[in-house]
Amino acid sequence: MAIRVFLIVLLFLSFTNLTYSLYEDQVGLMDWHQKYIGKVKHAVFHTQKTGRKRVLVSTEENVVASLDLRHGEIFWRHVLGTNDVIDGLDIALGKYVITLSSDGSILRAWNLPDGQMVWESSLPGSKASKSILHIPKNLKADKDDLILVYGKGSLNAVSGVDGEVLWKKDFAGESIEVSHIIQSSDVIYVAGFADSSKISVYGLNAKNGELLENNHAALPFGTFGELLCVSGDMFVVLDEMRSKIVIVHLKNGEISYNQKHISDLTKDLAGQPVILPSRLPGMFALNTNSYVLLIKVTNQGELVLVDKVNNGAAVSDSLSISEDEHAFAFVHYGDNKIHLSVKNVNDWNHDLLKESIVIDHQRGKIDKIFVNNYVRTDRSHGFRALMVMEDHSLLLVQQGEIVWSREDGLASVVDVTTSELPVQKEGVSVAKVEQNLFEWLKGHMLKLKGTLMIASPDDLAAIQALRLRSSEKSKMTRDHNGFRKLLIVLTRAGKVFALHTGDGRVVWSILLPSLRKSEACENPVGLHIYQWQVPHHHALDENPSVLVVGQCGPSLSTPAVLSFIDAYTGMELKSLSPAHTAAQVIPLPYTDSTEQRLHLIIDDKQHAYLYPRTPEAIDILKHEFSNVYWYSVDADNGVIRGHALKSNCIQEAVDEYCFDFRDLWSVVFPSESEKIIATMTRKSNEVVHTQAKVMTDYDVMYKYISKNLLFVANAAPKAAGEIGTVIPEEAWLVIYILDTVTGRILHRMTHHGCQGPVHGVFSENWVVYHYFNLRAHRYEMSVVEIYDQSRADNKDVWRFVLGKHNLTSPVSSYSRPEVIAKSQSYFFTHSVKAIEVTSTAKGITSKQLLIGTIGDQVLALDKRFLDPRRTVNPSQAEKEDGIIPLTDSLPIISQSYITHALKVEGLRGIVTVPAKLESTSLVFAYGVDLFFTQIAPSRTYDSLTEDFSYALLLLTIVALVAAIFVTWVLSERKDLQDKWR
Repeated sequence: MAIRVFLIVLLFLSFTNLTYSLYEDQVGLMDWHQKYIGKVKHAVFHTQKTGRKRVLVSTEENVVASLDLRHGEIFWRHVLGTNDVIDGLDIALGKYVITLSSDGSILRAWNLPDGQMVWESSLPGSKASKSILHIPKNLKADKDDLILVYGKGSLNAVSGVDGEVLWKKDFAGESIEVSHIIQSSDVIYVAGFADSSKISVYGLNAKNGELLENNHAALPFGTFGELLCVSGDMFVVLDEMRSKIVIVHLKNGEISYNQKHISDLTKDLAGQPVILPSRLPGMFALNTNSYVLLIKVTNQGELVLVDKVNNGAAVSDSLSISEDEHAFAFVHYGDNKIHLSVKNVNDWNHDLLKESIVIDHQRGKIDKIFVNNYVRTDRSHGFRALMVMEDHSLLLVQQGEIVWSREDGLASVVDVTTSELPVQKEGVSVAKVEQNLFEWLKGHMLKLKGTLMIASPDDLAAIQALRLRSSEKSKMTRDHNGFRKLLIVLTRAGKVFALHTGDGRVVWSILLPSLRKSEACENPVGLHIYQWQVPHHHALDENPSVLVVGQCGPSLSTPAVLSFIDAYTGMELKSLSPAHTAAQVIPLPYTDSTEQRLHLIIDDKQHAYLYPRTPEAIDILKHEFSNVYWYSVDADNGVIRGHALKSNCIQEAVDEYCFDFRDLWSVVFPSESEKIIATMTRKSNEVVHTQAKVMTDYDVMYKYISKNLLFVANAAPKAAGEIGTVIPEEAWLVIYILDTVTGRILHRMTHHGCQGPVHGVFSENWVVYHYFNLRAHRYEMSVVEIYDQSRADNKDVWRFVLGKHNLTSPVSSYSRPEVIAKSQSYFFTHSVKAIEVTSTAKGITSKQLLIGTIGDQVLALDKRFLDPRRTVNPSQAEKEDGIIPLTDSLPIISQSYITHALKVEGLRGIVTVPAKLESTSLVFAYGVDLFFTQIAPSRTYDSLTEDFSYALLLLTIVALVAAIFVTWVLSERKDLQDKWR
């Protein structure tokens, strides 16, 4: 009887815990999401008394956003897209945020409070030109406030209310490059150069765009840069030698000019000067290699040097603080401090503000500054400054303090690697006692209120923050399951961040000195980041390190820059500026005694350089000399080549770490019919659990596993552009799978009527790729699996007994094995930005495809849906093997989005990292936003879930023990009664 009661209770309790889902209070425990905007290009303050104070910004990541001036939080934002570059930003009618983008062809109005789009206007043109957005003050046409836009060679007057184009003036036939739009009463002046020596100024009627004036003047010399307006009728520009400043006057319809040598203003001039684009009434700033010169232009056109600031200074636009007064700010970096000055344009001897703020030197110099004023309680003017730093971070400075800062450099991640956290040593605790008795009691009271379900929304938020803060995931040591790691990311600014996978916080950051602008390296750019030293045997004694590879310009012919960074401290161990370039970096599968990984760096002169440059590394490479192969892809010429090392370089100076290499093979695709648009290969560290695959008929097929396979996607030359630019009969997609050691093509297939872009992933023996089918007007995904047919004859048991099978023989690319390929195609609803596959420690867990959709979310799709063995009516054996019935489309299940309801705006890449726990894979997605989570494709079969009821387990054990005891007592009593009978 007791057992029956226990079973009924147990059954009831089990039914209360059947649902498996993500609850609201679990968000943020296993994943985190960070929002950024990128490096700010334009900023406009909105600090009226009514409404919340905010600053409107546009960034290099094509983001327009509204930020809270108090805390720097995002009120709203919009990511416009990769090709929709923002050219201008302003506020119209006091309630609309106006953005100009796409080379001056798209004008949008956003509602200031909530960011909703009010209207959008398309402004077509006939030629490429500079884009200018100008909102005149106190200038009205018949309909309402005008918005003047110059772009695509045309000037458009647009209504600020509904975006209607009121009139248009085409300057394409005038061959003028407009630099400025100036308002004067009801006349609009347009000024620019017809060429480098001919100045043109046009006067237009503001109401109808009628041409009123047309003035030209030819200079006897060429000019450099663009015209800069310093007043309503005066401009400045540099001559073509950049030794003189040219002052251009526009008076009574006539154009005149005079010039002055820069050496007359300052004697210690060095480098090539450039006029900064800051708009200052009656002034301008001239940047040289040593100083920034602030020069005043008098009414007579004379130049007067008023100040000279150290190089690295940034100058803001002018700010109107009263009817006749204008102020502006200039700032420079020195001695780990920001030196900020605000001056009145008309009273240079008086400082409206002068202060110094201590700042982290890892932020670098100041790139841009935007200034805003406010009225203090004593009716004096106060100022706040928004600063864009060299590392793309954003700071707000007010009253000598940094009010808030944003690490918006993380919006431009270019490469990612990982590092293990240090091992926790015995006797050393990394836990810190951060709470006093009152906080401890307060935390327990909050937990009690949550348990009793009487907690308010604020209490629930405090409980969630407490859970996150006290979680095991935020420790700075390794965990048993391998969930805690460091994500080391390289940004476009040349800054390296280490992010903790537990909560996404920045553990350390470093702005690499080797990737900062200097005379030796004018335009440095970071390219890739690699694991350099991963100590295993010396894990307690040595720190891991990473290698950052960059170059001194966008061209592959510029010199390389190498930097080595400690993964635990963020310190730069050393940096190298070799004389050679870095066209290709090849991590080799060899390490030295200190567990530094060998790398080959290929330059543009057909030389290979070995790193680290040590005798031990040379010995290792010479021992494996004949086993080093790599390939290169020349997409422009349609050629793929295979290479191998040949001998030491033959140069004037002997360099034993430099090697010449030879071409082993080449595949030349016909340029008239094919163009390379995508290539991909397997991860070098991917683990394959088994080579054998049991089929539904109990037959065994063997995967063709090789790290030397390369997938190539070629498109018809006409179909290499955007979707819709070609008809289906002129489009085709040809895919190849080839061996990079021998150049042998293992598989070739053609998709007629299809075109790119192609996104895909290569894993184990299969490749999945995504493209567009023009005939079906839908996207498709195809899968190709490759099997080794030469190993399929090992079914004879006697071969295994006698040892004559070939399963243990090494796989060689030169053995020319017989391979077969199985393929299948499916329709897919979404466009795709990136595709990745989950990776686990042993490769046992089922694979899932992680698809970054056009909606900036990440979809997890089981690899079984992309099985080429799927049939319409699978047999019973196939059903038992997990074969899903064939459908023409791949399913998109809303619960399969690992990003939930979140978006990774501007998604560019997905990275997967195996955890020590075989069932779990770590996923990091980056774009303008960052997102991290843990996924278990086959569920957590090797661990208990977090919502596992330990109380129920304990109750079950106690009930079982009690039932056993009661049953034993009843049994003994019954036996005793039977014996007395």
